[in-house]
Amino acid sequence: MPLALWALTISAFAVGTTEFVIVGLLPTIAADLGVSTPSAGLLVSLYALGVTIGAPVLTALADRVPRKTLLLLLLALFTVGNAYAAFAPDYNSLVVARFITGLAHGVFFAIASTIATDLVEPQKESSAIALVFLGLTVALVTGVPLGTFIGQNFGWQSTFLGVVALGVIGFVASAVLVPANLTRTASAGIKAQLQVLTSPRLLLVYLITAVGYGGNFIAFTFLAPMLNEVTGLSAGAISLVMLLYGASVAVGNIAGGKLSDRIGAVPALTLIFAGLAVALLALGSTLTNPIAAIAVTAFWGGFAFANVPPLQSYVVQIAREVSPGAVDVASGLNIGAFNLGIAGGAFAGGFVVEGIGLAATPYIAAGVVVVGIVLVRLSGRLNVPSPQIVAAE
Repeated sequence: MPLALWALTISAFAVGTTEFVIVGLLPTIAADLGVSTPSAGLLVSLYALGVTIGAPVLTALADRVPRKTLLLLLLALFTVGNAYAAFAPDYNSLVVARFITGLAHGVFFAIASTIATDLVEPQKESSAIALVFLGLTVALVTGVPLGTFIGQNFGWQSTFLGVVALGVIGFVASAVLVPANLTRTASAGIKAQLQVLTSPRLLLVYLITAVGYGGNFIAFTFLAPMLNEVTGLSAGAISLVMLLYGASVAVGNIAGGKLSDRIGAVPALTLIFAGLAVALLALGSTLTNPIAAIAVTAFWGGFAFANVPPLQSYVVQIAREVSPGAVDVASGLNIGAFNLGIAGGAFAGGFVVEGIGLAATPYIAAGVVVVGIVLVRLSGRLNVPSPQIVAAE
């Protein structure tokens, strides 16, 4: 894999840490700012909303900006947003900071995904995207548990200062390793963008992304409170469980990309979503048993983010057929769909917590993921047979 991909992976690590570290800090932030756990959960939803808006809109607006220049601008905005969060005086200021940071996040992953696919042969596209998104999974392995530990012991503001440092490292790595002569894609005209927005096949994949990926966040957003209040684990133990979860995610992410390359996106997504639904049901039934809950959480991690590479490569592949001039825009819309799912999942999870209780979130999440499986199978039936999109069944 080219060195440029590793630069994107390093930057993705910084961006991923700030996205997911908030999950481990929800109890700490809620207590410090005097808000409820569901209200603190809005810090996940509103960040994701910033990504949802930023990914398609800013990707289209920045269409003519050279890719490397755009990457560096985005990482600078990301770093400034986290610095603002570190010094936010109250809950509302922290919400604004999270939203601003989310705007940068969405465009970064949209552009990084298309750069990754351009740098490798077609048969390695899912693996290339998986390498970029490995930064997210490594963030779950190291950045999130370490950031949770720092926030619990030195204040959540210290965690955001640490993320600022990561942002600077990502900026320098991208400036040094990403080539300046990246392939410029043709500017997407209004007609090409409308083809993306009106393609039934692409719209269905965006729905799969939002429902299948987002359903998981009904439970994941409240993982730390669940382990604390239902399972009875201490704050220190939760940090270790987050580390275990993240390690499992890292393995699952790479495996998801390789599985998609081997058997096609639709069969791969069917298997991954089925495994995710089973894991969530198992979590719900074992939450009151600490040992079983920890083991199931590790199993859950292996499926939780394995769907990201096949979903993103699936969109890129279909966009090349439907609207070759607007692949970046199509990719950006899917990044928006990922985070629309996160926002919706976190928001719905807050209602579940208030109405039914923390222990119900894994069961509701599993039901939503099953809907995602149905949509995947429907999408497979709409595809023109192609070895890149759907393997022969």
